[in-house]
Amino acid sequence: MSMIAGVYLWFSLPDNWLGESGILTRLAEHIYYVSLSLAIACAIALPLGVLLANYRKGAQVAIGLFNIGRALPSLGIVILAIMLIGYEASTVIIALVTVSIPPILTNTYVGIDQVDSSLKQAARSMGMCRWQMFIQLELPLAFPLIFSGFRSALVQLIATATIAAYAGFGGLGRFLIDGLGRNDTPQIIGGALVVSALAIVSEWVCSMIDTLMVRKWRANDVELSAT
Repeated sequence: MSMIAGVYLWFSLPDNWLGESGILTRLAEHIYYVSLSLAIACAIALPLGVLLANYRKGAQVAIGLFNIGRALPSLGIVILAIMLIGYEASTVIIALVTVSIPPILTNTYVGIDQVDSSLKQAARSMGMCRWQMFIQLELPLAFPLIFSGFRSALVQLIATATIAAYAGFGGLGRFLIDGLGRNDTPQIIGGALVVSALAIVSEWVCSMIDTLMVRKWRANDVELSAT
């Protein structure tokens, strides 16, 4: 009971919310690390996944190489990046990008590759160019699987971004690292709860976006069928 009271007290103190070391600042730093890393990962993985799905040569090898990132511990990647680059913000970003590319790349490749070839042939027969076929056919059909990879990477990044604190940077991981250093259990639990809440909210938002996009494309399909 005292532990619950301690965590409640930690959240109730205004000093723990405001200032350079407050929850709001650390949350903003955490979101920045996650957003930047995810944007870079998408910029790499999405075009590469589409390219591999269309040309297929070396696809399995390329995906296998990128999936090595899943087998490597995130902390190990950070330590390696620190050894090569030093204590720079880029060390954390490199580690997070390395972790988040595999699920996006794999799901993009599989989603595009699994589109029925007969549908592609029908699209070509209708006079669609390659770009039109991708936008109007392949992307809507592959979107649920592609977005699933994005969601997986996002939730994983939210948890993994706590390693930024190990490299001496900010983010919600500071509550965990500093709490361990001070033997402050309420701070450790409080930081973990904030990370968990961010992951849950992010998953809920992604679920809403997924539902809305699927409904939009289905509505477009109905309109096209009616015409």
